[in-house]
Order: sequence, then C-alpha cells, then structure tokens
Amino acid sequence: MALKVGVIGACGRMGRNICAYVSAEEGLELVAAYDKSFTGEDIGLLIGAKENGVLVAKRVEDILDKNKVDVIIDFTIAQAAIENIPKVLAAGINVVVGTTGIGDDKWQEYDKLAKENNVGIFFAANYAIGAVLMMQFAEQAAKYMPHVEVIELHHDKKLDAPSGTAVTTLKRMAAVRGEMAQGNPEEYEKIAGSRGGEYQGMRVHSVRLPGYVAHQEVIFGGVGQTLTIRHDSLSRESFMPGIMLAAKKVVTFKGLVRDLDNISPGVYPFFILYLIVVAGIPVSFDQSLTFCVRPLYVINFIDSSFLFPILNVSFSLYSPDLYFSYLSYID
Repeated sequence: MALKVGVIGACGRMGRNICAYVSAEEGLELVAAYDKSFTGEDIGLLIGAKENGVLVAKRVEDILDKNKVDVIIDFTIAQAAIENIPKVLAAGINVVVGTTGIGDDKWQEYDKLAKENNVGIFFAANYAIGAVLMMQFAEQAAKYMPHVEVIELHHDKKLDAPSGTAVTTLKRMAAVRGEMAQGNPEEYEKIAGSRGGEYQGMRVHSVRLPGYVAHQEVIFGGVGQTLTIRHDSLSRESFMPGIMLAAKKVVTFKGLVRDLDNISPGVYPFFILYLIVVAGIPVSFDQSLTFCVRPLYVINFIDSSFLFPILNVSFSLYSPDLYFSYLSYID
C-alpha cells in the first residue's frame, strides 16, 4: 500500500520537483500540498502534469490529518519550517525536512516531540548521493590532512550562509581533526570577511551567484601537495532519489534521524550507489563528484550503466594532476 505524502512549500522550485517525483514514485502517493502561493489550484497542473484533484491548501493545518497523510515533506525556509515542524509532529505525522538554517536546540526539541507522538523525523543537509560521498571522503581525508578550507557555491536566492552541507562537512571533519589553528598567525584582512567564516580553525567561504544550484569544494593542503574533493548538483533532480528514500524510511523511525548515511543500507562509500539501487531507488543523476591530487596521474570514473556502476578508467602518466571524477548520467 502506497504511503500518502503531503508537501509543504509545494509550489517553490524544490517543492514542484518533489511533487512531481512523489507522483511518479512507486510506493508513494501525493495526497496533499500546501504553499502560500497558488492556493486552491490543482498541484497536478502546477507541476506540468494532469489534474490530480490535490488542491494547494490555504493553511498548513488543512493538510495535517494523520488518517489521510503518512508523511509530510518540508522544503521551505528556516523561519517557516520552525513553525511548521512542531505542528506536523503534534498531529502524529512523520516528517522529512530539507530546510537548512535550523539550530541544534530546535532539533533536540523536535526529537523529543516526535518520540512523544510516536513518529519519525528525518533531516539531511543534502539529499544528493554524491554529496554524501563527498562528506564521507572529506571526513576521512581530514584525519591525515588537517589543513583544510571549504568553498560552497549556491544560487543567489539562498538565504543562509554557510550552507547546511558546509556546516555538516565542517562538523564531521572537526570530529576527527580536532581544533587547530592554520594559516599565518599574523595574517590580516584588507577587506573585512575576505578570509571567510571560521569553525575550529577551518575557514569556510560562501558564494552566491545566478546560475549555480548547489556545489562544494573541500580543499586540503599538505607539504608539496593539495587534495580537492568537489561535488556539483547540476539540477535539483539530483536530490530527488534521496528524498524519495527518506520518505519511505521515516515511517520506521521513532524520533530524529539525521543524514542519508544513517538510512542508506550500508555506508561504504562507492557501494552506497549500488545499495540504493538494490533498495529500489534509482541512482542519482545530474551531479558529479571530483577528486584532484597533485601531482600524479589522471583517472576518470564514468558511470553510464543502469545498475551497478561500470567504471571506465583511463590513465595519463604525463599529467601534472591526479584527477578522479565520478559522473552519473542515468535517466
């Protein structure tokens, strides 16, 4: 029997994508939608599909009936989500959250409220599978190369900085790296803020420009070498398989669960992609994952298969860089 799903923020850029994917996803059924815009209109038409009889509600309370909705997906802004999440949990409905900028104290409150109401709540800073791998690899690298900076790049409509992905990456690296100062202790800024934000000695830089979706570089420096780990979401579709997986899994939780690592069946980096396929979720697309190490070889890993990645490897011994790239183009 399909899980009945409602979407908060249904008419935004992410919301429309989510509604379209829920409508097409086996095991899920779109039954409710809420947004401050387009109230009373059919969400099927708004996402470019046929009329489906699901009208955009005027109030979030109008879609919070646990007898009609199993899971709510919230992709809004922090201010709205902070108001909506307690209402969803108090109504006895499971919730998947993709909204960033919510403080840790609030997540503790939501965990308690979810347990009191015997429901699950799931949050990930990034739902792209490639981003999960990027954070895992950065965490491993930080053990051996503690000098690191993060550059995250997003569209110019994003409100919070740094991104939730950057914050999660910094926290994961700090857990294995420890706090340490890096850079010249006598350095100074000619323009305020030019060295970026600081977290336990690590610097983070936020770029906001039209044309970007969601991108991040983690740059490590060592004696005579650098290591760059980069993930690029080329469209919002890259987040959809992770969101669909979370919607199916959250009904099995009691309380708060965070990050895709904790719901994917296995966390060994390269096999996450395969295992998600086994679990019935398509391999994510419209994203790339890149590694660069100076100075060695060139290695390109390209996935053009429908199931377990078939890797095509090429070496260029004369190259000044070791370049390791994972690209997924699955339709």
